[in-house]
Amino acid sequence: MKKFFYLSLLFLGGLITNVFAQTNAPDTAKRYIKTATGFLMVLRQGDDVLAHLENFAVKESIPSASYSGMGFVNAKFGFFNFKTKEYEPEEFKDVELASMSGSIAWQNGKASLHTHGTVTGKDFKAYGGHLLAATVGTGSVEITIIVHQQKLERIKEEPLGANVLNLSN
Repeated sequence: MKKFFYLSLLFLGGLITNVFAQTNAPDTAKRYIKTATGFLMVLRQGDDVLAHLENFAVKESIPSASYSGMGFVNAKFGFFNFKTKEYEPEEFKDVELASMSGSIAWQNGKASLHTHGTVTGKDFKAYGGHLLAATVGTGSVEITIIVHQQKLERIKEEPLGANVLNLSN
């Protein structure tokens, strides 16, 4: 009986150690792969969607690209106020990203994203616009990235006060 008790404790201790190690282990899951047409990115709960796209562009030296995606997010949209030249934000929690599209270019040596999207809640009402921030909610976000050969830059155009993709490179 004592032997069974000690073996049970040993097993339980190992199980607890394993669970603890898994929750504190660094996340090393692969986030994207190369495909015939570009890349496929799969982000997981808690991932910052825009940060992953920016980091991807730098790591892979992407000259420019277009992307589309879908999944589950907490999102912050902004409507550009042309008078103040600032975005008026609105946040949506635990929503489905029905559609996201955008482009990758460069501005002042940094990756520059321009992203729009549409989200829906369980009431099936849709909201969308310029995506200022998005974090993967429960589930995942899948993004297809099509890479372009030309390096494209964004420039701030006045009097518009907005960053615009420059095609004259």
